[in-house]
Amino acid sequence: MCGFAGLIGPAGQPGAQAQLAHAMASTLEHRGPDDAGSWSNETGCVGLGFRRLSIIDLSPEGHQPMQSSDRRYTVVFNGEIYNFEALKSELRRAGHTFRGHSDTEVLLCAISHWGMEDALPRLWGMFAFALWDEQEQRLHLVRDRVGKKPLYYGWFGQHFLFGSELKALRAHPAFTATVDRDALASFLRFVYVPAPLSIYEGVSKLPAGSWTTIEPD
Repeated sequence: MCGFAGLIGPAGQPGAQAQLAHAMASTLEHRGPDDAGSWSNETGCVGLGFRRLSIIDLSPEGHQPMQSSDRRYTVVFNGEIYNFEALKSELRRAGHTFRGHSDTEVLLCAISHWGMEDALPRLWGMFAFALWDEQEQRLHLVRDRVGKKPLYYGWFGQHFLFGSELKALRAHPAFTATVDRDALASFLRFVYVPAPLSIYEGVSKLPAGSWTTIEPD
């Protein structure tokens, strides 16, 4: 079990977005006590934070946020890709090399090689991830078919926030905690809040088997 969080906001100092992402991800230490990382792009419009529970690759090569070899993509990934070894073998035959043993690195390579639309159907597993595409200046949020791993997101003013748990979003200074009455009614009726609702106004839960794309503008 790992956790991640991040944001898109007005361009500024890269370090500032990385610090905010780090603070958001720090609320998820219980999900990933082994390692922590944060990153922001050069324009300072996006920040990613991560808490890691080391399972597959225990070395520093499994550290996140992780970038693709061409530095186009940066990802924070929570979950497990069960068939990553088979995908890795296929990608090696296509000429790719790998520095570590993590399924996260295989995910990045698969997206670089096949593109998002063709790579996602090849993934077998339980996962949620956020992927920043520096070339296209887009953020992709993805959740697996069953929806084992949660992923919340929402706009607050000029800031787009996302994370594995609601507490990560609450750590951002722009967040406003207003209870969604429809979500509360659903909870009282069904004893859970169905997607895409969350208990807070302005925050959605990405449905299982979904992929959404956000642009800073």
